[in-house]
This record gives sequence, structure tokens and C-alpha cells, in this order.
Amino acid sequence: MKFTKMHGIGNDYVYVNCLAETVAHPEETAKYVSDRHFGIGADGLILIKPSKNADFEMEMYNADGSRGEMCGNGIRCVAKYVYDYGLTDKTKISVETLAGIKHLDLTLEQGKVSLVKVDMGAPELSPEKIPVLASGAQAVDIPLEVDGKTYQVTCVSMGNPHCVIFMEEDVRTLDLEKIGSSFEHHPNFPKRINTEFVNVIDKHTLRMRVWERGSGETLACGTGACAVLAAAILNGKADQEATVQLLGGDLHISWQGGTAPIYMTGPAATVFDGEAPLPQELL
Repeated sequence: MKFTKMHGIGNDYVYVNCLAETVAHPEETAKYVSDRHFGIGADGLILIKPSKNADFEMEMYNADGSRGEMCGNGIRCVAKYVYDYGLTDKTKISVETLAGIKHLDLTLEQGKVSLVKVDMGAPELSPEKIPVLASGAQAVDIPLEVDGKTYQVTCVSMGNPHCVIFMEEDVRTLDLEKIGSSFEHHPNFPKRINTEFVNVIDKHTLRMRVWERGSGETLACGTGACAVLAAAILNGKADQEATVQLLGGDLHISWQGGTAPIYMTGPAATVFDGEAPLPQELL
């Protein structure tokens, strides 16, 4: 299987051009290639496929083989791949995902994509559509007990579900390995959850760490950064534009509120191309 390793501020995936390649068992292949000791090493697998409804389709799998609806860092890398590898000459493209069709603007440097701005769509705040078990029209600043401790959480869907917690303690010192899985598998989240732990630096700067369902802690999460700004605005903690600082780098996020789309701008990088021999059972 020919592949390309790429990352968006450290959120790394194995990309396969399925206009030329076939991946017969993507769930198991995702687990195989994501293993950082016995595989290529990644947060998951992303297949770039033809689409009848958009320029391309992104099919995304987490490191545990589960299917993801959307990946903000991943979709920026898809844009870089299709332009840099000559699958399109357009600098405005559309990509079909399980979370709908996303529209992307590509910024070029020396003929290669350096930055990508993504229309991420409007955040979904209805509890049953996120989904989260909560009463009321929105799950904003509600209590949630996890491992015997009560947290105030705000839940948002960016095509995939997110739970945002604003913290006074420095999130850089947080023992995420200890609590991340407890949030992910909490019974109030029927489809599991991505969880963001956030420090508000000021109205235009937010620092976060993220535990992604199916992958554990990652260096960055694009949909998570969007959810963090939405949650911060809903809680009166941020203005309409902010820099979101993640372990792997920064993203610029903006939202005018209501049904307006959230825009995410950030880099995408190619690490290397390769060819991986797959076990017989994955062929």
C-alpha cells in the first residue's frame, strides 16, 4: 500500500490516495498502520476518495479503527495532498465528509500549499444531536461527575462530539492519561466524546489539551479547537476570533455566533511518502 505521512500541527495521519489505491479493510488497516511501534505510527488513517457530490471525499479512521465523522487537521492535509500531488489545480475545493461537505481555501508558497482555511460549518448545540444526555436546549456550563469529581462542561458538535472544560489549573500539568478515558466512555455520551481541557489566557487566546475518542491524547484537534472557541464565546470567555494554542502549534479560529460557520485556519505538512507491506489478512 502506497501512502503519505502528513500532519496538521502534530496531529498525524497516514493518507492513502484511493483514486489509485484500494484499502480493502480500512478499520483493521487503521489499527495496523497507526501503531507507533509495529506500524507506521499515526493518530489514524485517512483515505482520499472520489466523490459524486464534491471535489473529493475524506474517509477518516481513528487509531482504534473506529470511523470518525470529521477531522479538522486531517482535512487541511487532504487539501495539501490533492493540490501538491497534482490531483487538482484549484485553490478553492470542496471535500465530502460524514459531517457534510466542507469548503476549503488554499494558500500557496512556492507552488505548494502552506495554509488552509476551512469552513467548518455552524456548531451544533442541541444535546440530542451532539449527542449528550442533558436537559434543556443547550448543554452549556452544566455539571458532569467524572471519577467522583464534578466538572462544569459545555458540549458542542462540530460534526463529531466535543466536551469542553475550562480550568483554573494549568492544563499543561494535567494528568490526561488518568482522566481522559473516563470522559470518553462516560455514560452521558452515547457515541463517546472528544474532550478539551482549556485555559483562558485572554479574550483572544485559549490554551487547550485534547483527548480524542479512539486515539487518546493527540498534539492537536481541529474540530476540538473550533468547539473550544464556540464554548468560550457561549460562556462569555472569548471574543469572536482567537488563537487556540495546542501542543503541536496554533490555530486561528473565528465565529460570528448563531448559525454562522466557524472558520479554522492552520498549516498542513507532508512528512514522507512510503510503501507499506500489509499482512495477508488486510489484502
